[in-house]
Formats: sequence, C-alpha cells, structure tokens
Amino acid sequence: MMDSLLFPFQFAFMNNAFLMMAIIAVPTSLLSCFLVLKGWSLMGDAISHAVLPGIVLAYLLNIPLIIGAFVAGMFCALSTGFLANNSRVKQDTIMGIVFSGMFGFGLVLYTKISTEMHLDHILFGNMLGVSAQDLWTAGGIAALVATIIIAKRQDFMLHAFDPVQAQAVGLRVGWLHYGLLSLISLTIVATLAAVGIILAIGLLIAPGAIAFLVTKRFAIMLPVAVGVTMVSGFLGVYISFFIDSAPAPTVILVLTAIFIAAFIRANRKMRQAGPDAAAMNG
Repeated sequence: MMDSLLFPFQFAFMNNAFLMMAIIAVPTSLLSCFLVLKGWSLMGDAISHAVLPGIVLAYLLNIPLIIGAFVAGMFCALSTGFLANNSRVKQDTIMGIVFSGMFGFGLVLYTKISTEMHLDHILFGNMLGVSAQDLWTAGGIAALVATIIIAKRQDFMLHAFDPVQAQAVGLRVGWLHYGLLSLISLTIVATLAAVGIILAIGLLIAPGAIAFLVTKRFAIMLPVAVGVTMVSGFLGVYISFFIDSAPAPTVILVLTAIFIAAFIRANRKMRQAGPDAAAMNG
C-alpha cells in the first residue's frame, strides 16, 4: 500500500513537477491577494493571453522566449492603462479588447511560421517536461517577485484599498501601479513552462479569492493563499499521475473545488450570523 502511494516520487519528472509547483505557488498566491482586492483579476487574464505574440516574435528573432513574453505582457498592461486614462470606455472593456486582439495576433503569427514549437505547451504548459533551466528561471523570478511583494506589502495594500489616500500620504502611486503590473508580467513568464498561458490566470485569481472567503484580515490572507496553492499544487500533480491527466488542469480543478468549499462555508457562517445578530439586537 505504502509503495503504491509513494510510487510517483520514484520518477524524476514527477519530482520536478512538484518542485516547479512549489516554486510558482508563492508569487502567484501573493499577487492573487492584491489582484482580488484591487479588482484586477481580468488584468491577469489579459496579460496572460497577450504574451503569445511576444513568444512567437521572440522565436522568430532567436532570442529567449521569456523576454518576448515579458515585453508583450508589459505592452498589454501599459497600453491598457493608457487607453483607460484617455477614453470614456471602462477599463474591463479595454482589457478585453486588448488581450483578445493580441492573442488573435499571436495565433495568426503562429500559423504563418514553420516551427517545431508545440502550441499546446505554450497554451497549457508542460509541467512533466520542465527542465533544470525552467526550474532555475522560475525560481529566480519567484524569489524576486516574492521579495518585492513582501517588502512593499503595506504600500501595495494601501494602494489597493485607497489610491487617493496612498497618494495623500506621499506614496508614489504611479510606481506602485506599474510596478504591480510588472510583477504580474514577470510571474506569468515564470509560470509559462509549467501551466501555460491559459491556466496561469487560475493561479492568479483562485488563491486570493479563497483566502478572501476564509479570513477578513489581509495579513492572514497572504499565508492562507500560499498554503492553499501549495496544497492544491501537490494534490493536483499527485492525483494527475494516477488518473493519467495533465497536471496543470488538475491543479486548477483542485483549486476550484477548494473555492466552492470555502464559498459554501462562508455562506453558512453568514446565515448563522444573521439570526444571532438579529437576536442580539432584539
């Protein structure tokens, strides 16, 4: 029985998958808390889709794919901010137009070139095929992003809750705004090899949403989000081995199940608190 349970750990590709999931869990979880509080969930979605043309162009120019992905992600973020500040169209509408346009442009570019690069790996990731270089790249980016977020968490939190107050107390709101966008782009680059473009958004939204339902204290949200992603990542990769499924979608399914459980729990607590509060007032 024990041999069967430990069987996945006998394979190097499974151990790499577990390690990669542990690495990307930290920056995605920390960022997801700020994205949920700030209402920027769609921004993560936009940037994750917008990196495709950058990847294809980087391949054509024979430069590292992560450079193209980061440049494309930043272009999407900056153009979205510029258009939102200089038009009457709402930001979510602009984000939808920008990311769908860039994603479509990337698909057109991909169909026009002859390459051995598999689009499925770009879109959905290839966690079981990550290399040592992928692990080092993701680890370096994750360490940088996590360090900045933890060091500036109070500033980012105030900027998320009340940008006007943040500016009033002397914080550089512009730097915080575009700094957060840069961290999102970097994190998406770090997750490309493991979960791909499409599924990266799940890791940038679900952990923060779950933590938001579990606790009302932001200081608790951050470790809760990281813990949830770590557990979901381990379970998703582990379960995928036995059911013969792709690890990344399985991880997202586990996160979705945890979110549903947290949502049901939060609703029950609200219903229980309602009659109790009414009785106290009465």
